Amino acid sequence: MATHPDSALKGALYEMFHAAVKSADPHSALLKMLPEKPKTGKCVVIGAGKASASMAAALEAAWPDVELSGVVVTRYGHGVPTDKIRIIEAGHPVSDAMSEVASMLILEQVKHLGPDDCVIALISGGGSSLMALPRQGITLADKQAVNKALLNSGATIQEMNVVRRHLSDIKGGRLALAARPAKVVTLIISDVPGDDPQAIASGPTVPDSSNAGCALEIIGRYRLDLPAHVRAVIEQQRPAVTASDINAEVRMVATPSGALSAAAEVAIRLGYTPLILGDALEGESAQMGILMAGIARSVKHHGLPVKPPAVLLSGGETTVTIDAGPAGRGGRNTEFLLSLASALGGEKGIWAIAGDSDGIDGTEDAAGAMIAPDTLQRAQEVGLSAREYLSRHDSYSYFAQLGDLLKTGPTLTNVNDIRAIVIE
Repeated sequence: MATHPDSALKGALYEMFHAAVKSADPHSALLKMLPEKPKTGKCVVIGAGKASASMAAALEAAWPDVELSGVVVTRYGHGVPTDKIRIIEAGHPVSDAMSEVASMLILEQVKHLGPDDCVIALISGGGSSLMALPRQGITLADKQAVNKALLNSGATIQEMNVVRRHLSDIKGGRLALAARPAKVVTLIISDVPGDDPQAIASGPTVPDSSNAGCALEIIGRYRLDLPAHVRAVIEQQRPAVTASDINAEVRMVATPSGALSAAAEVAIRLGYTPLILGDALEGESAQMGILMAGIARSVKHHGLPVKPPAVLLSGGETTVTIDAGPAGRGGRNTEFLLSLASALGGEKGIWAIAGDSDGIDGTEDAAGAMIAPDTLQRAQEVGLSAREYLSRHDSYSYFAQLGDLLKTGPTLTNVNDIRAIVIE
């Protein structure tokens, strides 16, 4: 059997990935963006997202002399110890009963506040499912069904969150609306292309620029078959929350672009020329793999758009559209890598890593995986066909059998996907 990929190259890829994740560590990133400590009134802390619990712990450590209280909700297994702020764990990527309970408890925290009180909102990716409060006329089960349909549709995260906002009584600025006249300072770890605050956790504390028509257009474009009563709720146009309705400020704590810059710094130190292709690349994961294979080959054979040794860095959230056929295990990063390996066809001198910065690719226990020039050869030797595994969206199983999964465990932060392709 062929040997494992060169250990030095593998180590370089891991180092770039982990540097990107570390750049978004709340315990260091949060300190740089904190507002002034409140001098009067209450200080209530609320939040939702896969990084919200670690953000809460970081805030407590930074403000030991401030009387804090509040509730944040995070994904199961992502909770951390806190002294003053209550941590609740709930379902992701599909909401569960605790998501609804957490929403009600969070809303209760911000009611009856005065103009001298402040609210610190700790928001990160994953908050949409973790904080679910259905509008009147629909149930949590309805929202769960819509969310599953959206996840399988191929819609972008921004599109999914538009629909979610119009089915929610807490998203789209409505949490900040409930807190008025208190000031709300939102600290965000972004996981979406472009860092649009209203797209991160569906923007519970920021104005909503969309309307019912926007949500219905997305539903129609992806041919989502929604029950009539769910569609009727969306069609019940309600006034959007505007900037003048709320007393709110937004601060970006960590972003995908910052994570890619951290990976680029490692690449330079290791002797590679980094080329950041962008932090907002979208599209089907398998198609992205084919596209990136073409760019990597151009670098290797023509020195364009950068001369080797080089590293192609990119972020963003690709999609995996599940059709009516059988689907195996895997997320967008492992599907991207399997497509990339297949398109490269064993091309010498090209390695790659891709993973979700939160440590979970889709719903699996791996952040992603790694490929090398001998990936296809090693797979063929144990009877694995890349084409077959791609056709049934079973990329996790493919890389699991090769021992090439990237397993970090929960990282307690989330700045979307990190992809690095090394060309020697």
